[in-house]
Amino acid sequence: MIAFDNTFALYASPVVALVIMSLAWWARRSRVRLAGRWSPRLRDIASSFGKRGPIALGIAAFLAVVALAGPRFGGRVVTTETKALNLVVAVDISRSMLAEDVAPSRLGRARRETARLVQDLRGDRIGLIAFAGGSWILSPLTVDAGALLLLSDGLDPDMGSTGGTSFAGAIDQARQLLVTGEDVADRVLVMFTDGEELDSVPNVLEAVRNLRRDGVHLILVAEGGTEPVRIPIRDPDGRLIGYQRDTDNNVVETRRRDAILAEMADVARGAVVSAEVNDQAGTVRDLVMAFKRAPQATTTAQQDIARGWMPLLLGILVLLVHTVTRRTAALAALAFLVVAPTLARAQDRRSLGDQAWQTGDFAAAARRYLQDAQIGIGGDTAWLNAGTASMAAGDTSAARIALTRAAGSLEPEVRFRAAYNLGLMSLRLAETDSANQTDHLESARDWYRESLLLRPSDANTKWNYELALSRLPPPDQGGGGSQNQQPSGGGGATAEPDDNPRPGLSRAQAEQILDSMLEEERATRESLNKRRNRNRRSVRRKDW
Repeated sequence: MIAFDNTFALYASPVVALVIMSLAWWARRSRVRLAGRWSPRLRDIASSFGKRGPIALGIAAFLAVVALAGPRFGGRVVTTETKALNLVVAVDISRSMLAEDVAPSRLGRARRETARLVQDLRGDRIGLIAFAGGSWILSPLTVDAGALLLLSDGLDPDMGSTGGTSFAGAIDQARQLLVTGEDVADRVLVMFTDGEELDSVPNVLEAVRNLRRDGVHLILVAEGGTEPVRIPIRDPDGRLIGYQRDTDNNVVETRRRDAILAEMADVARGAVVSAEVNDQAGTVRDLVMAFKRAPQATTTAQQDIARGWMPLLLGILVLLVHTVTRRTAALAALAFLVVAPTLARAQDRRSLGDQAWQTGDFAAAARRYLQDAQIGIGGDTAWLNAGTASMAAGDTSAARIALTRAAGSLEPEVRFRAAYNLGLMSLRLAETDSANQTDHLESARDWYRESLLLRPSDANTKWNYELALSRLPPPDQGGGGSQNQQPSGGGGATAEPDDNPRPGLSRAQAEQILDSMLEEERATRESLNKRRNRNRRSVRRKDW
């Protein structure tokens, strides 16, 4: 059965066809009449051509309007072969997540990092759960990243019917969602939360033990700060109207509870992603990259498929046949020969920013890229190009602004290149600005660390990260470090990495030093979590 998106256009199609046919017939009749004013012979010639023209135009107009009506019919089954991981994202939507000790809020950051994680793990089977005093499955395991992005964007405390934070219920629900079926892929639960819990600790740990028993890996993503802050209440326009109060009408203060998160991670033998990590989604992605993925076939049935292209194509064919059977076919061929080279040149034409970059006018390229970025052309890539060109032109202030904007992109490649270039710029500034050398080196270290989270195996990033660390002064000294090594360039939109041999450490030695540093940093974090676990305060019940 055929269905139409716009039935009005369908009903109007015969009327439009008749009008077009009448106009074409009137135009032909006028042409014949004007030819007759010159001579009867010319009138006879004019009347002998184009008799089928009005009919062809009428049929083409009818088919075009039918295409606009949006016909739909038939169905098909689409099977997609992928290697997927089973992962559930659980997001805390309790009132405490509205605290604004991180920008824009704890929940706002959790939504943003969830969106990035969904983007980075396209092809994996991802489910989404929201939890507060209760837990709710918003999406079962699916590969539909678009739907997950829409659902994550709508996460809000008003979705839940009960306040507080119940870890046990959310963990049990996620476990049941993950263990369904006989899939051989690893199962992962990622929880975004500030650690403010409603359950008793034994109940939470029992749920975590069940999680570990069923082979589910747990990754906890901490949100918020450790200093007590109030929970703002805002109206729909974003204006502050007050602060959250408890049942005794006292203003509530909330802070991140690292102790309970560390204890959960220890029992589950999982990981805690610190709130201080700039790119939490990238860290989670790197943690799950080593997990086992299983081949799977995803079958999707589609019904009432849009078929508007069919009548449109038929109408074009009618006009084409009418054209090639007339003398005007030669004129049409000539017009095509004239227009085709112009179209080809238009397809090959580079943007003004690219042209300026190729000629070495980096300042002009930066201005062109910035104009494109400000009006939405090129998206985050335009910001990356603007920052890279500004850096090449020596405008570090403009480069830092544009590259920082690009570093917040949802695209991993854009984020990596922006972070890499920010680190490279900081290393270069450390060589020329001796007064602020330490600050520049610390900035380079931080940006290269974030680059490594996005691309752990990149050799140039490892080299420059080790270089920044080696030049930093010891904690009890000031001034700069060793200056006998050179940073590796690249990472921008068009910049190329420098792979020439460098004095000092070899790449293999630099990678060994970096790996040992990362292992030591991980051991330090685990020790800190254990100490916090021993000093954990007793948990009190809450409804926010």
